[in-house]
Amino acid sequence: MSETRAPQIFIDADACPVKDEVYKVAARYGLKTFVVSNALMQIPATPMIERVIVDAGPDIADDWIAERAQGGDVVITNDIPLADRVLKNGAAALAPNGRRFTPDSIGSALAGRMIGEHLRSMGEITGGPKAFDRNARSKFLQALDEIVSKIVRGRR
Repeated sequence: MSETRAPQIFIDADACPVKDEVYKVAARYGLKTFVVSNALMQIPATPMIERVIVDAGPDIADDWIAERAQGGDVVITNDIPLADRVLKNGAAALAPNGRRFTPDSIGSALAGRMIGEHLRSMGEITGGPKAFDRNARSKFLQALDEIVSKIVRGRR
């Protein structure tokens, strides 16, 4: 029987507004965290947080994360196609606003994304995401803690 590795957290970091919240939850549970971006960013000086800088380009950070995230891991991303990829690997996927992507919800999220892209390509103004506020940050923190707690309890 092969030994499974400890759960890890992967942050799709280039536009992630909740990195500090992830660091807090990861530290509480002692989880290794990868901060994946195509630009240099400041991270806390701890061996449990690793900065990964990938080349600039479409989906390069997503590819790095999707190739490594597996069952028991958590991926923080707003990128719906990336969420779909990591769900297929058995990882959990959570948006910075606290919305959890699940195998049951990812199909409609992908369809909604495609509709939005189609409307924008036709010149329709679809509006952007809601402003990120304290409530979204709190909802995210609660959702992340619930997911990580459940994963860690399931490993004992």
